[in-house]
Amino acid sequence: MINFDIPQLKHTASDNFFLMAGPCAIESEEMALRIAEKIVQITDKLEIPYIFKGSYRKANRSKGDSFTGIGDEKALKILEKVGKTFGVPTVTDIHESQEAAMAAAYVDVLQIPAFLCRQTDLLIAAAKTGKVVNVKKGQFLSAGSMKFAVEKIVSEGNNKVILTDRGNTFGYQDLIVDYRGIPEMKSFDVPVVMDVTHSLQQPNQSTGVTGGKPQLIETISKAAIAVGADGLFIETHPDPANAKSDGANMLQIDLLEDLLVKLIRIRKAVNF
Repeated sequence: MINFDIPQLKHTASDNFFLMAGPCAIESEEMALRIAEKIVQITDKLEIPYIFKGSYRKANRSKGDSFTGIGDEKALKILEKVGKTFGVPTVTDIHESQEAAMAAAYVDVLQIPAFLCRQTDLLIAAAKTGKVVNVKKGQFLSAGSMKFAVEKIVSEGNNKVILTDRGNTFGYQDLIVDYRGIPEMKSFDVPVVMDVTHSLQQPNQSTGVTGGKPQLIETISKAAIAVGADGLFIETHPDPANAKSDGANMLQIDLLEDLLVKLIRIRKAVNF
């Protein structure tokens, strides 16, 4: 469980895992509020601590004409509105050092993308904001090597660090999850999250559009909870097929509650 305070995070006394969930990218205010409202209803009912996730901009795209966002300030203001409307913390990615302070003015958690997890200047800039910093493990790194990312952030006097696994590169167009990494990263005394949906991506497709295996979302989620993950990261959308980013591996939002109910049962069983 999270071992530090995150503003607005509810149900922290619960024995449940926490959840980071929302759309891949902020597509519109209406869509963000609609998704947040649905997830808040579910997580309040199940007493799951919840952080709304949405990228204000997508910097890592295969094709130059892929959707990247609706405008930085516009998207960040939508994230801020989601947080204030529903009383939940919010998380978004940052990509360059100068973005840290800008994004920190609107959200509660700054996320470091997997491909950037070794960028020292970026980690330091995020740490200096005083916000919680969620660092995704690079697909190319071992779990053990993530201790250095933790050390960089803590060296700036910020011990509010979360590590998130999102699978390991397996050949050119697939990822696999090594569940040994979850307890290994937990040994660094930080909360560890499983990014379920991104671990099911099939990157580097010849079409320039990343594929995915959303039918395995339940499998990856169950295994992560069974081996002790403190939280789950799940991108979800009312209509994944028409989402503007990463729809191929998203969870249909109508399936979320049933999945979470199953995962709570597993959590209770392994904590017995």
